[in-house]
Amino acid sequence: MKLIIAIIQPHKLEDVKAELYTTDVNLITVSEVLGHGRQKGVTEVYRGNKEKGNLLRKIKLEVAVNDNFVEPTIKAIIKGARTGEIGDGKIFVLDLKDCVRIRTEERGPIAIG
Repeated sequence: MKLIIAIIQPHKLEDVKAELYTTDVNLITVSEVLGHGRQKGVTEVYRGNKEKGNLLRKIKLEVAVNDNFVEPTIKAIIKGARTGEIGDGKIFVLDLKDCVRIRTEERGPIAIG
């Protein structure tokens, strides 16, 4: 079992969701987050003054999957999120020690679904 965390551009969320659904990955958690990568934010002009915004709006997806869904999930996120520009995001893959379905108390891969 793995926990896949992806940080993507907000405007690509619907595209990523559509790609995940086509690979039969339906269980996702979505959060709005702030952050920046190497670009360290962007510079904008507001009322004639340059202002540097250090934190950019991003979307954080968390997807718990069984091992056979890891690569299809990664490929779906890349396909939906890629623009080819700086700031497309990152994907992190973490080992998931356990998963418990609260309703039935099932554990492990069966609890993920």
